[in-house]
Amino acid sequence: MTYFRYFLASLLLLCLPIFAPAQQDNEPVIRFVRNPDPAPDFKLTSLDGKPLTLADFQGKVVILNFWATWCGPCRAEVPDLVALQERYKDHLQIIGLDVDDDDTAEIQKYVKETGIDYPVAMTPDDLRVQYGGIPALPTTFILDTEGRVVQKHVGYTDPELYETEIRALLGLPIMAKVETFEDKGEVFLKHADRATELPGVDLSKLSPEQKKIALHRFNADSCTCGCKYTLAQCRVWDSACAVSKAATEKIIAEVSGVPKASVSPAASTPSQPRDQP
Repeated sequence: MTYFRYFLASLLLLCLPIFAPAQQDNEPVIRFVRNPDPAPDFKLTSLDGKPLTLADFQGKVVILNFWATWCGPCRAEVPDLVALQERYKDHLQIIGLDVDDDDTAEIQKYVKETGIDYPVAMTPDDLRVQYGGIPALPTTFILDTEGRVVQKHVGYTDPELYETEIRALLGLPIMAKVETFEDKGEVFLKHADRATELPGVDLSKLSPEQKKIALHRFNADSCTCGCKYTLAQCRVWDSACAVSKAATEKIIAEVSGVPKASVSPAASTPSQPRDQP
């Protein structure tokens, strides 16, 4: 079930736009978090037996690539990541964090066959949780030279975007505009409480005061789908979750004064808990 969800999400995310177009002209736009959080550090051992920690790469741009050998979009990214590591080797460090592969020998074989020249390590569950659950593969975090997470990409990402972000963070010339945004759960789920809109949640019929009450409920109530997140976090993490969608619809109906009987039948239909990421 976990493999299938990763696989399906990865395929869908292949279709997402890479660069955001500028409104006034056609120059590409890259976006970084306005007030970025420090990346959760870790102490791992790479497949070649060497200690691996973020603290060792202060002063470099770091790309944390959560991936797996069975993931098609992950494999498609590997040659581009290898090329980027070679091109910016003095100022960039890519780290491959393997998710859900069990055979270390097979991973080492794959690393050798594909010429991966950056460190690769197995990803413990607690690290995945610290980085937001990793709902799809590949998931890639971009860290600036101060070790702060400035962007996250889910699904296959165009290497031109990676390179543009790397160059921007290194202060090198780029053919794109740089904009900043406030993280409202797009990068770290803990910031979903900042969001005033949520995927698949229609707040348009609520007054400003009702909307405030509903959003408070979304961030106070837990989703019962098995994700262990709040309703707001679950909507950001998995917009296809029927459980959080039904729960938010029920809250909106209660807040707006609509009788419970008029709520969609899905609101009272329990769903089976999902696999943990």
